[in-house]
Amino acid sequence: MENNELGIQYMQEGKWEEAAKVFMEEIEKAPNNPVSYINFGNVLSALGDQERALTFYKKAIEIDGNAAAAYYSAGNVYFEQEQLIEAKEMFEAAINKGLENSDTFFMLGLTLIGLEQSTFAIPYLQRAVELNDKDAEAYFQLGLCLAQAEYIDEAIEQFNRCVQIDEFHADAYYNLGVAYGFKEQGEHAMDMFDKALAIQPDHMLAGYGKKILEAE
Repeated sequence: MENNELGIQYMQEGKWEEAAKVFMEEIEKAPNNPVSYINFGNVLSALGDQERALTFYKKAIEIDGNAAAAYYSAGNVYFEQEQLIEAKEMFEAAINKGLENSDTFFMLGLTLIGLEQSTFAIPYLQRAVELNDKDAEAYFQLGLCLAQAEYIDEAIEQFNRCVQIDEFHADAYYNLGVAYGFKEQGEHAMDMFDKALAIQPDHMLAGYGKKILEAE
């Protein structure tokens, strides 16, 4: 087994110190291999050392400007640090370099939502669920963006897909309640608020929505 493969196995087993040692040995042995820098950065990131992780991702990019995984990993660090403009640039670069998987599109969508550009997030979230139709959170976030753009029927469809995958997603039921209320389908709305409250009894927004319907 090659060092990078062994290191990844150690990471999967939660053996961070062993993984770090293996990746560092690989860096010393092959200092121009960007994969080892990315892997070592991933260990640091998992251990919460985001600044040092970013240094290794940047080194990988310096060695290979097409190292898509380095851009994606750097994007995650920037996202966690709430440096959303930088995160957006990194996720876009990862996609442009060929990393067209559901996680990358989802993270770019989330970043755009954070930048209050939810309309621009829609196509990326749509692509995320096309590539992974089991991602409840991607359907939920897509539903939110569609609802904000006043595509209510389309939003309902996405929230329903979310709860089909995750039947305990209280926020999806709440937003279904809001959507049905917007369409003046009070009975459906009440049912959705009740489901949200059954899952999360302290869901304040669902409770408030239910009180409004009961007062009508």
